[in-house]
Amino acid sequence: MIEDTSTTHLADMPDDWQRALAVVAHPDDLEYGCAAAIAAWTDAGKEVVYVLATRGEAGIDTLDPATCGPLREREQRASAEVVGVSAVEFLDHRDGVITYGLGLRRDIAAALRRHRPELVITLNHRDTWGPAVGGFWNTPDHVAVGRATLDAAGDAGNRWIFPELTEQGLEPWNGVRWVAVAGSNTPTHAVDATPGQERSVRSLLAHRAYIEALTDEDPEEYVRTFLAQNNERFASRYGDRPTVAFELFPR
Repeated sequence: MIEDTSTTHLADMPDDWQRALAVVAHPDDLEYGCAAAIAAWTDAGKEVVYVLATRGEAGIDTLDPATCGPLREREQRASAEVVGVSAVEFLDHRDGVITYGLGLRRDIAAALRRHRPELVITLNHRDTWGPAVGGFWNTPDHVAVGRATLDAAGDAGNRWIFPELTEQGLEPWNGVRWVAVAGSNTPTHAVDATPGQERSVRSLLAHRAYIEALTDEDPEEYVRTFLAQNNERFASRYGDRPTVAFELFPR
């Protein structure tokens, strides 16, 4: 992996919050990006809830969606438990064909109103992963969910956008203070990955069926190598510490 060459110091992520909501497209999205940070936050007594747009049912070529979806849901729930997250919800959008639009924004805004977080976490919403990691094209699901999450953070607080949510008893929530984007090529803030590193390894390893379909490498070796490289990418901008980096958007 190519190292980040910027010299801008990454600030500490804010810690004056109690509830966070992580919204991503698929099982394993959080484990590839920021589970070490989530482990540190739950250790500190903070509440984190996961909301996944899909069940990842199109993610394993050798398994039909009807079999794959429930398997990946079970793996995601086990994975979340490793880092102290017990609440995992699925929005049941179709894996691989999520469309950015009002329906997705409404579903995420509803989740924000239900859980009333101060911090919202999502994944890279841009077209690519950036030149520092080869410029690989991002998936449409990640782009749609990340962008919709940023927009829904505002939608959740406006009673005249999706008024049907208020009719369903979901009162507006204006308490989102930040949206933190993991996997960004232009991070601004970071969390020391060291305290949660081993649990992040075990959390990603819980997605064993997916990993075994993805690579011929030994699953643990693959996971440790990937996460170590990922956590070193921005280390030079955070006191040479293994780092979970975020692009933080204040609201």
